[in-house]
Amino acid sequence: MRRTILICLISVVYLNHLPAQVSNPNKQKGQEALDKSVMSEAYWELWNPDVQAKIDRDIDQNRKADAVLQLKNLPKGSDVKVEQLSHDFIFGAHIFNFNQLGTKERNQKYKDLYGTLFNSATIAFYWKKFEMQPNRPRFREEYWDTEEYWNGVKEPKEEPRWRRPSSDQVVAFCESKGIRLHGHTIIWGNRKWQHPEWLYDQFCPADEKEKIGKLTKEELDKLTPGQIEALAPVFFKEMKRLFQKRVTELVNNYGGRLQSWDVVNESAVDFHGNSVTGDVVCKSSYGLMPGDYTYETFKLADKLFPKSVKLNINDYANNENYANQVKDLLAHGCRIDIMGSQMHLFNPQQCLDIAEGKLIESPQQVWDKMETISKAGLPIHLSEITITSPGSDDRGLNIQAVIARNLYRLWFSIKPMMGITWWNVVDDCGAPGEPSVSGLFTRNMGPKPSFYALDNLINHEWKTNLTIKADENGNVKFRGFKGRYRVSWKDKSGKEQHAEFYLKRDGDGI
Repeated sequence: MRRTILICLISVVYLNHLPAQVSNPNKQKGQEALDKSVMSEAYWELWNPDVQAKIDRDIDQNRKADAVLQLKNLPKGSDVKVEQLSHDFIFGAHIFNFNQLGTKERNQKYKDLYGTLFNSATIAFYWKKFEMQPNRPRFREEYWDTEEYWNGVKEPKEEPRWRRPSSDQVVAFCESKGIRLHGHTIIWGNRKWQHPEWLYDQFCPADEKEKIGKLTKEELDKLTPGQIEALAPVFFKEMKRLFQKRVTELVNNYGGRLQSWDVVNESAVDFHGNSVTGDVVCKSSYGLMPGDYTYETFKLADKLFPKSVKLNINDYANNENYANQVKDLLAHGCRIDIMGSQMHLFNPQQCLDIAEGKLIESPQQVWDKMETISKAGLPIHLSEITITSPGSDDRGLNIQAVIARNLYRLWFSIKPMMGITWWNVVDDCGAPGEPSVSGLFTRNMGPKPSFYALDNLINHEWKTNLTIKADENGNVKFRGFKGRYRVSWKDKSGKEQHAEFYLKRDGDGI
């Protein structure tokens, strides 16, 4: 009985900690407040007031700074308006469904998210669909990339360019919104999703195909990368040449226009201790790859890309192997600026289990994982996240929203974290095998409770907007979330004055 009373008290205290209503200026009439009661007592015991208090303290310590403004010709006691224009932290999403949602209205709602909810967009550069024919990369927009074309498509998922818009149009759109551009991905060992059909068909000689084809998956798994490469030396030589060609073409076309790239995706599965020698490292679990491809690709990218472009490694592993691989690559002279991590709750049952209080992405588990990979000493980008709605009823939608709100708060509080990128923004727009109900919006671009939960955090709770009275010397001090600010005031003559500054660390200001 005492335990039940205690849990109820914990739940009441924490529910009071949440906003009574998920507010949004564009909120549809009748949109209900977020229903926190869909989560069990066991869930709220994990996300208890002590955990929430720690998250709040860490957010204040890691995401805020003290601004100091010294404004001239300002009367004592004048009001100074402070408006936060942008976040230093990255709140992103992929933009794979650009112009592909079937109507102008849906497409416009989708586009409007970038520059409002999202300040970063992950742009698709998957090689398989980016260069469907040799020497014909899909930089420029063609008819089958246009909104007109996609508005007439009855079965978009059957189209080869579904979720793979040509890149130039997307890059130009993102630049017009002034948001961060992130390229995904340059090199990946996954033959199903990354390697063009022609790569193996045209560049692997028949005798080498025969040798490889005779081996079972179990036999291939037992071979070192060097042994595998010895079976197909011509193919591996051509693969390395084409990898270099691909990196060079991307650099030549975009230079520094994209602020960051996933240079290598998901290569850390079988890391064993040396990033240079192919016999003991990074044997791709997806397909045939040179053993040193991660090292060589980062060295080439560092040589060709401007230094202003951030080079990312990205993986779903959140373990010692991944941290050790990154440390080893750094020790061998690779420039890696950001370490990508992933979190996918693809199975709706996982979210039901979380609601029941099972240990899946609990606060302590998240802290432990981030502590492990932070041993590499790099900023962490939670580069792909999926949180599924375990049902389209009110309960399922609210479970997704509560999980999203709590995890975003926790991730935002962790010091080495520099950004979070939601993966599939719209329901039924994921890749095969990904859940159809993991979006922030329905397929018709109707907002779900999870959208309002994130919008309330990003655009309300985590934005500093206030009016402060200047002291007798015209000084203004405040503690705010890191990012770009605009300050407005009237000078002694009554003239409106404005200035902007970027708050990154204590003491920044005007």
